[in-house]
Amino acid sequence: MTQPDTSAPPAPPTRSAWQDALERLATDRLTVHAGGGAKAQQRQHDKNRLTARERIRQLIDDGTPFDELMTFAGWEMYQDVGGCPSGGTVTGIGQIQGRPWMIIANDATVKAGAFFPITAKKVIRAQTIALENHLPVVYLVDSAGVYLPMQDEIFPDQDDFGRVFYLNARMSARGIPQIAAIMGNCVAGGAYLPVMCDTLIMTEGSGLYLAGPALVKAAIGQVVDSEDLGGAGMHASIAGTVDYKEPDDAAALKRIRALADLYAQGDPAPFARRRKETLPAPERDLTDLVGFDGSRTYDVRDLITALVDSGEFHEFKPEYGETLVCGFARAGGYPVAFVANQRTVIKKKLKSGGEPGLRTRIEVGGVIYGDSADKAARFIMDANQAGVPLVFLSDVTGFMVGRDSEQEGIIRRGAKLVNAVSNTVVPKITIITGGSFGAGNYAMNGKAYAPRFLFAWPSAKYAVMSGNAAAKTLLDIQLAALKRSGHQPDDEELQRLYDEVKSKYDTELDPRYAAARLWVDEIIPPHDTRDRLIRALEACAQNPHQDEFRVGVFQV
Repeated sequence: MTQPDTSAPPAPPTRSAWQDALERLATDRLTVHAGGGAKAQQRQHDKNRLTARERIRQLIDDGTPFDELMTFAGWEMYQDVGGCPSGGTVTGIGQIQGRPWMIIANDATVKAGAFFPITAKKVIRAQTIALENHLPVVYLVDSAGVYLPMQDEIFPDQDDFGRVFYLNARMSARGIPQIAAIMGNCVAGGAYLPVMCDTLIMTEGSGLYLAGPALVKAAIGQVVDSEDLGGAGMHASIAGTVDYKEPDDAAALKRIRALADLYAQGDPAPFARRRKETLPAPERDLTDLVGFDGSRTYDVRDLITALVDSGEFHEFKPEYGETLVCGFARAGGYPVAFVANQRTVIKKKLKSGGEPGLRTRIEVGGVIYGDSADKAARFIMDANQAGVPLVFLSDVTGFMVGRDSEQEGIIRRGAKLVNAVSNTVVPKITIITGGSFGAGNYAMNGKAYAPRFLFAWPSAKYAVMSGNAAAKTLLDIQLAALKRSGHQPDDEELQRLYDEVKSKYDTELDPRYAAARLWVDEIIPPHDTRDRLIRALEACAQNPHQDEFRVGVFQV
């Protein structure tokens, strides 16, 4: 019997892991795109209505991409009530008549487009992106209103349902165009959203009312059919609420495109006025460069040059604070300023400490040291002074700890970096390529620091600390509690407890867990990074306003 040849080296595990991760991402995305499933889609078609994504495809310019945002909102949430794929709504940026528009479309195949808690938060995030970037908005409305069994989680708080209408009004006051098309149900409090827009379109057979026929009968005893109560004909000819009545979805979408083509184009952002011709970036497979599990070192300069025009990168203080790489480049012709975690092992020169010559120490890639924090804070100030957008490439373990680091003032120097990130007035875009742990998430412009866009690769891990460290810490806490109660677990029980804790924490580390809760705006494959970055910059370029840069009390 011939024995298999085991002398050939196995396939690189990182490459295999990337292939598995990208295939899973594609599969999961298809699952989400199915919405409420084939039967629910057929019910929509039986009403002579398109699904949300079908409407979007007809709305945007032919041959242009739709940059979907928050695709995984609600992922594996609300399982006890059947789930809420993509938060029951589709959001993203698409070109309409050559201009980027934010599109927000209810998915009526998911619980009749009802608003879950995550739905409200997703719509609010999409509106916030539109507000910050002065993007005009199209709302494709087809919703049964609030999901009543969860009304207490949707209705009252600052970032709940009411915030949608608040942002409606704020965008209108800023002169940001908003067009709404009612293409199905639009009931209860949700009725305010389209009516607060500049222009309101409604298709025949749709309904717009604060209370439907059944609720009207229960509340005041009045019997009225849906058309007389809130049909397109009534609103067009009697109430005067609707600006344009259309026979069907296709006509409504055509009307939106015609109106969008008439809107005036505002001035571009100051940084966009310095845009030059887009030059191609060097071709490189980023999954060959960056390992999936974070165990392989890489030079982040190689990643930066693969994202920027002609691979040209002007590095700032390259020999100082080397665990953060900073510098200027162009992407899509736009000027950009990068702050990126270096992932090589660095031999750091130190002050002599009294003896002749220089001492050295090894610095670990992904860790922010005091001099790195100083350099990045200064560079961020330079980027604001120059009016250049900041792009953070985040693969960070955290800030350095220990006696030496504390004595070097890591807290003070880290606070300076966080201050600079917080007070930045130029657009900020974050791309999480690996770890995003602890206070490193804050320093690298995590969600709390108002990035205009926040993307994550499938390799991203998002938590207070890494999985092994967290599992051991949580296990210690559980063991202490068991011992206080008089129970001493044996080795087998210890292993089982550790495996349970580790499995739960690993689930929470997955970027889908973060995306489900809108901690990231979208999970993107590495090969899409440059194109998504350029189109994100194009969206940022729509806002011509830039505040004065101030940092307040600044640690030195």
